[in-house]
Amino acid sequence: MHFETGAPVRHIPFYKHLYFQVLVAITLGALLGHFYPDTGEAMKPLGDAFIKLVKMIIAPVIFLTIVTGLAGMGSLKSVGSVATKAFGYFLFFSTLALIVGLVIANVIQPGAGMNIDPASLNADAVETYTSKMHETSITGFLMGIIPTTIFSAFTEGNILQVLFVAILFGVSCILVGDHAAPVVNLCEKASIVIFRMVGILMKAAPIGAFGAFAFTIGKYGLGAITNLAMLVGTFYLTAAIFVIGILGTVCWLNGFSIFKLIGYLKAEILLVLGTSSSESALPALMEKMEAAGCARPVVGLVVPTGYSFNLDGTNIYMTLAALFIAQSMNIDIALGDQILLLLVAMLSSKGAAGVTGAGFITLAATLSVVPTVPVAGMALILGVDRFMSECRSITNFIGNAVATIVVSRWEGKLDRDQLAKALNGELPPPSAPKDNIAMAPAE
Repeated sequence: MHFETGAPVRHIPFYKHLYFQVLVAITLGALLGHFYPDTGEAMKPLGDAFIKLVKMIIAPVIFLTIVTGLAGMGSLKSVGSVATKAFGYFLFFSTLALIVGLVIANVIQPGAGMNIDPASLNADAVETYTSKMHETSITGFLMGIIPTTIFSAFTEGNILQVLFVAILFGVSCILVGDHAAPVVNLCEKASIVIFRMVGILMKAAPIGAFGAFAFTIGKYGLGAITNLAMLVGTFYLTAAIFVIGILGTVCWLNGFSIFKLIGYLKAEILLVLGTSSSESALPALMEKMEAAGCARPVVGLVVPTGYSFNLDGTNIYMTLAALFIAQSMNIDIALGDQILLLLVAMLSSKGAAGVTGAGFITLAATLSVVPTVPVAGMALILGVDRFMSECRSITNFIGNAVATIVVSRWEGKLDRDQLAKALNGELPPPSAPKDNIAMAPAE
């Protein structure tokens, strides 16, 4: 993708912007789900279909971006440098997110006073998730990341497997040298077509957001969070503290504003809110990060790996929810057990990368190390998990955007002028270079 920095900014009517259309769609979906819950619940196929469309395109987007990005680095030393910085960042801030959730849960104690009898809990309600706990083990992780064949990684839609194959292919291109030039050139041309397809699919984003949000409100209702409002409110507050306080400080130290970044990504954030899935905005995030001055090789490596290993929102949720369950049943968890819970959560959150329903499954795996807290206690939050999944996804999304910019800066591959223009709303529209066709803006 190429951008002419000297081109004038094209002003688009507000009603043609994706963020406005998605906002209207979410509002209409909420109203339909509230006043006509049966009809709202029936809108679920619209949201599912859109997410399926996006997932259809994620594998080729990741593969092509990583392969061309790694090949563009030219050496394994450069690849290792980016990977080391990215994973160091992921490990530090993912752990920090777990600690923040633990501290806030101890201070606010959202589950205190509920006095739940453990014997009254329905263990069958969480059986689906506990049956998958083995997938969060290191063995399950290693078996899950290696596809049966190179092509099955794409047909099964497993992000980790696609990531694994793409990195191997990209590294092989580096080792082959000039002989790989035709293959890399073909991937570059194919990526132009694929990103054009992304632009077409994003036209359906308002419809998908409408269907998904109408279903959520229609099925669970706004009243579903009344009894557990303390937990939901505490989680949203904790996520806000992490994003604005911690990530905001990281942004400030690296010379940009978290608020401007959120404004730049507002359309994608609303899409994540509407669909409760950060994957729905993955292709758009990669495009926007590159447009904001982050080098393509860094974007291609950091964003996809971040979606698997940099899950700040999910980590906050795990420690907060675990202590909420214990508090609701008047179970006191000693400091040593809390530290053990933290350490296990660090491992299980990485081991469950790519596992469907990972947030709930890793919570089950984490709780299992504290015998005094029954895993069946997860049934308490099952009804409001959908409301918290939206916040988890948004926090994960913003965290990966910040990580991409920071790692780009550490690598010396961040165009600061381009970043400033993007965050200030001065970014010109993409224009077609002479030898190819650039992707039209999703908005």
